[in-house]
Amino acid sequence: MFGKKFMRKYALSEQGVKTTKIGTFWTVMTNLVVAGGIGILYFLMSKFMETLMNGAELPNAFVFIGLVIAFIVLSFITHYEQYRATYGLVYDEIETMRIGLAEKLRKLPLGFFGKKDLADLTETVMGDVNRMEHVWSHVLGYLYGSYISTCILFVVLGLYNWSLALACFWGVPVAFLLLFGSRKLSSRYAEITKAATVDVSDTMQEGLENIRELHATNQEETYLEHLNSKIDYLEKTMRKGELMTGIFVNAASVIMRLGVATTIFVGAKLILAGNIDFMLFFMFLLIITRVYAPFDQSLALIAEVFLSQVSADRLMGIYDTPIADGKEVFKPNGHDIVFKDVHFTYDNEQVLKGVSFTAKEGEVTALVGHSGSGKSTCARLAARLWDIDSGSIEVGGIDISTIEPESLLTDYSFVFQDVLLFDESVMENIRLGKRGASDDEVLQAARAANCDEFVHKLSDGYATKIGENGVKLSGGERQRISIARALLKDAPIVLLDEATASLDVENETKVQAALSKLLIGKTVLVIAHRMRTIEAADNIVVLEDGKVIEEGSPDSLKSKEGGVFRQMLELQTQGASWSM
Repeated sequence: MFGKKFMRKYALSEQGVKTTKIGTFWTVMTNLVVAGGIGILYFLMSKFMETLMNGAELPNAFVFIGLVIAFIVLSFITHYEQYRATYGLVYDEIETMRIGLAEKLRKLPLGFFGKKDLADLTETVMGDVNRMEHVWSHVLGYLYGSYISTCILFVVLGLYNWSLALACFWGVPVAFLLLFGSRKLSSRYAEITKAATVDVSDTMQEGLENIRELHATNQEETYLEHLNSKIDYLEKTMRKGELMTGIFVNAASVIMRLGVATTIFVGAKLILAGNIDFMLFFMFLLIITRVYAPFDQSLALIAEVFLSQVSADRLMGIYDTPIADGKEVFKPNGHDIVFKDVHFTYDNEQVLKGVSFTAKEGEVTALVGHSGSGKSTCARLAARLWDIDSGSIEVGGIDISTIEPESLLTDYSFVFQDVLLFDESVMENIRLGKRGASDDEVLQAARAANCDEFVHKLSDGYATKIGENGVKLSGGERQRISIARALLKDAPIVLLDEATASLDVENETKVQAALSKLLIGKTVLVIAHRMRTIEAADNIVVLEDGKVIEEGSPDSLKSKEGGVFRQMLELQTQGASWSM
């Protein structure tokens, strides 16, 4: 019942399975103790009836008092342990899952996030985990515990009278067969509802990210109409799903409780036939008031079980994604980056086709080419943000595919066009480059990156919070913070991906001045749109359609008659809008 299949079905860890077993055990104990309370009442009423009918002497009052006290004590212990197992221990499992999920996401290759919709991933991490928490704490222990305790009660009561026991319990398996027979239909609606929920979240996030463009183009009403139509569709699918589930749940509840009628009918016939006495019939009537109670909560939340299958599948989809692992120790012999016949496919499209070049330590190697040529892909592969299909990429003679990415990236600094900043102070945003850096170290890196000029104009200087993603700063100011981070880290390899592409001439000059301090003595791989960015490069690699078609110094490529680099340089000089 609680094997590997069960673990995957409900996205549980091994400890979570143990917790479910404990919760199930104490649910069984609780149900049996409550049934035992009915047994005490039956025993008391039997003795009382014997006294009335036959004048028999009542047992010692201390016997009854002892039984009642024992019932109260056992009831308290079992209910307490059931609560602790189904709630308290489950919250430990939730903590384990959230931390495990965060660790898994941290180790996944960048390609996973490139293919995953952000709203969908957010819904998995937040919504699906919350739904599984509810199922673990409110359903699993109660449901499986009720199965077991009901089977035990059926066997025990069958020893008294099998026909009455059958009359009591026949509705339980029939009700659950009906419910689980409708499972595919419910799961299909759950998947549709989940997709609609993600679609609404995605649309809302898209609107928030592009609020300026919506206002600038006067498209607010169009956007809201589009959002409303998606919300209406979500509401419609939720109503359909809940209606279908509700019909089956209520039908199952009615069928299960038909057992009351059949118990009365069969019991009356047996009494009239003289096969049982009234007290046995009375005991069955008492038991039947308790038989269905354990299933009430489970039936009410059975829709959660069906929905949880979709959530569990989505969570397991993350857990099943292979991580980028390797050795945790990275000690290269220098920091030359060597591409050897590298092939790489992304989204079923071959992006690199046998790329080979070397970016030497202490030199600036520039990657140029038209959009889609593969230059940005090369930069990301050089840091093992993705894994290649074939060939090899070496740093200091070590194949980076054998090194755990977190260890590898200690030797890398990144300065990308899209700078990621947090709604924290300037100081803390720069300190991300080196954990535990002192204020003096941060300030030294900031000054080297020419940040002083704009930071002193802020209300609280380096303590100023800059808003989500640095919304209070200009593009050039954000880039200089990014460069300050890289200076603070002082890694031997620097990757620059279109770091100045979106800046005006004045800001580009300031950023270039900051970059010149960062790049001294490093292995530098740079991608740029503008020739000015790479005019001081030591080596230029020209890519076209995922292949290296030219390589050499700027002067040698400029002088090459009919060369691609020369043509691109001439076109840009003439003002053509080529992407390089």
